[in-house]
Amino acid sequence: MKPFVHEVRSTRVVFGSGTISQVRAEVERVGGNRVLLLASKRLDDVAQRVGESLGPLLAARFDGAAMHTPVEVTEHALGVLRSNSADCVVAIGGGSTTGLSKALAARTNVPQVIVPTTYSGSEVTAVLGETAEGRKTTRSAPEIRPETVVYDVDLTLSLPVELSVTSAVNALAHAVEALYSPQSEPITDSIALDAVARISRGLRALAADPSDVDTRADLLTGAWLAGTCLGSVGMSLHHKICHTLGGSFGLPHAETHTVVLPHVMAYNAKAVPEVMERIAGALGVPDAPAGVFDLVESVGGPTSLRQLDFPLEDLPLAVELSTSRVYQNPREVTGEGVAALLSDAWHGKRPASRVPDLGGLTDEVVASFARTPDPRVRSLLTDLVRRLHSFATTNDLTQAEWQAAVDFLTRTGQISSDVRQEFVLLSDTLGLSSAVDALTNSRTPDSTPSAVLGPFYVDGPPVVESGADLAEGIAGIPLWADILVTDPAGVPLADAVVDVWQADDDGFYDIQLPDLDGPVLRARFRTGADGRFAFWSILPSAYPIPADGPVGEMLRATGRHQYRAPHLHFMISAPGHQKLITQLFVAGGDHLDSDTVFGVKDDLVVDFVPTTGPTPDGRVVDGGWRRLDFAFRLARTTGS
Repeated sequence: MKPFVHEVRSTRVVFGSGTISQVRAEVERVGGNRVLLLASKRLDDVAQRVGESLGPLLAARFDGAAMHTPVEVTEHALGVLRSNSADCVVAIGGGSTTGLSKALAARTNVPQVIVPTTYSGSEVTAVLGETAEGRKTTRSAPEIRPETVVYDVDLTLSLPVELSVTSAVNALAHAVEALYSPQSEPITDSIALDAVARISRGLRALAADPSDVDTRADLLTGAWLAGTCLGSVGMSLHHKICHTLGGSFGLPHAETHTVVLPHVMAYNAKAVPEVMERIAGALGVPDAPAGVFDLVESVGGPTSLRQLDFPLEDLPLAVELSTSRVYQNPREVTGEGVAALLSDAWHGKRPASRVPDLGGLTDEVVASFARTPDPRVRSLLTDLVRRLHSFATTNDLTQAEWQAAVDFLTRTGQISSDVRQEFVLLSDTLGLSSAVDALTNSRTPDSTPSAVLGPFYVDGPPVVESGADLAEGIAGIPLWADILVTDPAGVPLADAVVDVWQADDDGFYDIQLPDLDGPVLRARFRTGADGRFAFWSILPSAYPIPADGPVGEMLRATGRHQYRAPHLHFMISAPGHQKLITQLFVAGGDHLDSDTVFGVKDDLVVDFVPTTGPTPDGRVVDGGWRRLDFAFRLARTTGS
């Protein structure tokens, strides 16, 4: 168990399309009467719209925000704020404008309403990074956190793709570092993984249609979630290096984050392998560091510090500044390690992956299904291939393991026959049969629950009359079953066809006993006008499934037992109603909580009542016998 502390720190978030119209209401909500509007000249149109909506509340505008929040710019803006007696700041733009707003709040405690136009994510944090005398430092305080953030997806629709990419990867870095932070905890972890998934999904879709509202909403939501992570836990090596490169060497903020992130992830990967696996899963790739690098490259983002005009000869100083102070990181920060990291980042070297990138192969196989006439077949094969390839890469499948699996499946097919369905047994013991059963039949809650068919059903069993004896002298405790079949309202269904089958007292079905003369313990009935039929049989016993084949090998290899809970099989059909395949389990029987094919459902566990004395049909029984009374409800078919 990992102990943790989670503190709720709230910023009001207004998210949607056209939400910029709500800025004035949000200003009034925080008590603003005289607004200093921060917006760059690039956003003149948006600033004018907001200014007009503010009306007499607008006191002044400042358009001089700069990257890395230089203190001299903050002092200039502070003078404008004070000279105009502003008591509220509205900031429209990216991380630079948001940073300036925070810097003003840190000095005056002025309330803030932030309107992001990029994917920075910093707008929901109480963290402020400032640059003074060539060094960037960060601090955190409650007054730094903006009171309100207004996210308007419409403002991001025209954001250039190249800026969208670097801004989104900047936000991605917040989520990644949150996952291996010492302060990580379940809520932040969940938010971070959602952010990773949304940002990666949005970036992949961005090139196809940069103005798609859903794609932009995914990216903006991901940025908000990632920023929430940034504001909840401490950051590590990645943010330290990026602050050094930005504050001391003037590199562009988002672009630097984009280049450095995969290399810091590779540096930390061996220290937090489980975190990297979770990130890889959210990204949908086999290896997280290489996956981020490939994602950036695929969408046209920068992949080297050389592209950002960072001089190679400045690397030693960058290493010195990045390692000058001790700070949290999952792997020990050393000068040698950071030097190698920054060298790889400068050269744009793809992080070494523990498995090859199979994305191209997977896409090639999926593309081969493009002409499949049946769209359902195409969809199933596409998803199957992607999941199989992902399974192979995620588990680093070896040739020997793959060959063993092929041999296993080959033997499964070879042992199968008309009387033994080893593949069905494999599906049963893996829980797949029960999963498909639940997906197929759980949507009819007004009917009796279904259960798996099992491998021992035989079509066309002997047709018998109500009251027949299925056991025909086979040893076992006599059982009288009185069965009713109705519709969902309880109306009896006449002439319903009911197949019944079960194993003998030793756990064998008739088709497993070649010396047996004809079918036993299986039959087909038709219900009477009252929806009923009855029969004699024997009390079902727990029994082992066949274990002399590949399925038995799997059970032994995994330490599982091979027993099924005692049950009777039923297959019931009636015109205008859905076919019901189910089982009735003996209450108090063995293995109800560990049925090896995962077939037991609570509503199907029923009493097989111990009884003595006269029988319903006058049959003479020595000693005790059991009685089963049960009503099956069949769901109606669509339109009936």
